[in-house]
Amino acid sequence: MNGSAAEAPARRLLVSIHDVGPAFEGEVDRLHALLSRHVPAGKIAMLVVPDHWGKAPLAGNASFAARLRAWSDLGIEMFVHGWYHRDTAEHAGLARFKAQHMTASEGEFLGLDAATAATRMRDGKALIEDIIGRKTAGFVAPAWLYGKGAMAALETSDFALAEDHMRVWQPQTGHVLARGPVITWASRSKARIRSSLAVAAVARTGLFFQRTLRLAVHPGDANVPALVTSIDSTVARLLEGRSVGRYADLLPKEADAQTERLVAPPESDGCASDGKSLYTATGHGDRQTAAPIRFLVDTFGQDRGGDAGTVNDRPHSATMVS
Repeated sequence: MNGSAAEAPARRLLVSIHDVGPAFEGEVDRLHALLSRHVPAGKIAMLVVPDHWGKAPLAGNASFAARLRAWSDLGIEMFVHGWYHRDTAEHAGLARFKAQHMTASEGEFLGLDAATAATRMRDGKALIEDIIGRKTAGFVAPAWLYGKGAMAALETSDFALAEDHMRVWQPQTGHVLARGPVITWASRSKARIRSSLAVAAVARTGLFFQRTLRLAVHPGDANVPALVTSIDSTVARLLEGRSVGRYADLLPKEADAQTERLVAPPESDGCASDGKSLYTATGHGDRQTAAPIRFLVDTFGQDRGGDAGTVNDRPHSATMVS
C-alpha cells in the first residue's frame, strides 16, 4: 500500500433507528433484525424518546428499560431524541408553515425556549443514562428541527454530539464532524413512499463515495414492504468498500484540528432559510456528491411525520424537514 492510500481517511457508514420506545417496540425489533443482516448488532445507534406523544413513557416500564439496557450492553449508542417527539408550540410565519406542512406536528424542539429545551434535554439524558448505566451518545432533535432555544440549550449542555439532517457537530464548540444528508425513507403516504424510494436509489450511487454516510430508519418503515426491501439493498450497497462505524468514531483527538466551525446566520429566526446556501458541487470534500440528493429531497419533500427532510448548511436553520 502506498503512503497516500495509507493516509486516506476511512469511509464509514453510520446506521441508526429513530423513535425507539415502548410505542414502537415491535417495529424497532424488526428494523434491528433487518439491519443486523448487514451491520453488527452493537453498531446500530438508537434514538430514544422518553415519552412518545405523552402516551408511552419509559419511566415505570421495567420491561422496556431492561431491553434498552441490554441493547446498550451490546454496544449500541443511545441518543436522547427529544422528550415527547411532539410539537405543541405556537409558530408564526415560515416556522408555522414548516411545523404544519414539513412535519406532522413532531418538531418538538423547533419552538421551545432555551429554558424549556434545556430542561427536556437534561431530563431525557438523566432518565436514559439511569436506565442504561452509562452516558448517552448525544442529542438529536425530533425531525432534526432545532429552533433558537434548542441551539442555545445545546451549547450549554454536556452532550458529546448533536445531529441534524445535513451534519454532525459538537454542541459546545460548534466543530463539524461529518457532512452530508442522511439517507432515510418516508412512509406517511403513497407519494412520499415513492419519492423516498427514488431518493434512496439515487443515493446508493450519488453518495457512494462520500467519506461518512448516515442512514436512518423509522418505525413506520417496518410496515411497508417496499421500504424494507429498499433499506436492505441500500445498506448492502453502501457497505461495499465501506466499514460500519459508530458516532463516537467521529469525535476528534485532542490534537485534531481538522474540523470546521459552525457559524449562526445573523438572519436566522431559528426555524428556516430559503435554502439558497445549500450544498452545491463546489469540490469541497463531501459536498460534491450532495447536490443531486439535496435536489431530490427539496423537490419531493420527504415529509413523514418527523422522520425525514433536509436542513440549511448551518444547523440553526431547518428546511424541508418532516
